[in-house]
Amino acid sequence: MAIRTTLRRSASLAAGTALLGALMLAAPGTAVAAPVWAPAAQATIHPGIQTETDGSGQCTANFVFSDSSGNVYIGQAAHCSGTGAATDTNGCDAGTLPLGTKVTLVGSGVTGEIAYSSWNTMQGRGETNADACAYNDLALVKIPAAAVSKTNPSVPFWGGPTALDTNGTTTLETVLSYGNSSLRGGITQLSPKQGKSLGTEGNGWSHSVYTVTPGIPGDSGSAFLDSTGKALGTLSTLAIAPIAGSNGVGDLSHELAYAQQYGGIAGLKLELGTVTFRGPLLPI
Repeated sequence: MAIRTTLRRSASLAAGTALLGALMLAAPGTAVAAPVWAPAAQATIHPGIQTETDGSGQCTANFVFSDSSGNVYIGQAAHCSGTGAATDTNGCDAGTLPLGTKVTLVGSGVTGEIAYSSWNTMQGRGETNADACAYNDLALVKIPAAAVSKTNPSVPFWGGPTALDTNGTTTLETVLSYGNSSLRGGITQLSPKQGKSLGTEGNGWSHSVYTVTPGIPGDSGSAFLDSTGKALGTLSTLAIAPIAGSNGVGDLSHELAYAQQYGGIAGLKLELGTVTFRGPLLPI
């Protein structure tokens, strides 16, 4: 049996570590203009920023999303608003904060709120799919309309995403990520990670991966890209056994499809990066 733990950096761990304009909503039946992004180099809200969830802990944002009403969201792991122990990884019965919980988007001066959580949704529906319960770990933080002008959907260092990955991964396929745990003390050179997938599990819901340095508490929710820059998934867990040091990455195509079907957000979609994907740095 796999033993996993979430990678939320809890408030107690943090305490012990010394380390434009408004987006207008269109009237019913009218087209909604696409978001106007800040230049990537100037954006303070983007994949890879730290998030601080009230009453929970610090995580890392993954991708940017939008809906048909013109609202914009940034993703984090659903367990970032969990209220239980780090080993509570089953989203169908783990304690979780309610929708509307405030989330600080660190470094931007902006506070958003949780508009969707796979954990809350699965519990509300009485979800019985064991794979979804174990691996569906996505939350969406609504960005205030006035702060969309501070936002860019590009993944730092790597660029992209170029599209949504819908094919999963094969064994030893190259994967790329960007973690931003506060435990690194702001050393951004340690944030980009490259590694290999050990393949898909959970009937497509998850991927076990090894990276040059594994994800650590505070990296939870980090975006993962495949070798072509497609949005693969979101960092969810650190495996303790049977393969110690590997990370569990929730499959974004499954997570997003679930949110689209059950999350109550019309027209929800992934936003693509404005920065050209640079590709893997190490031999693949």
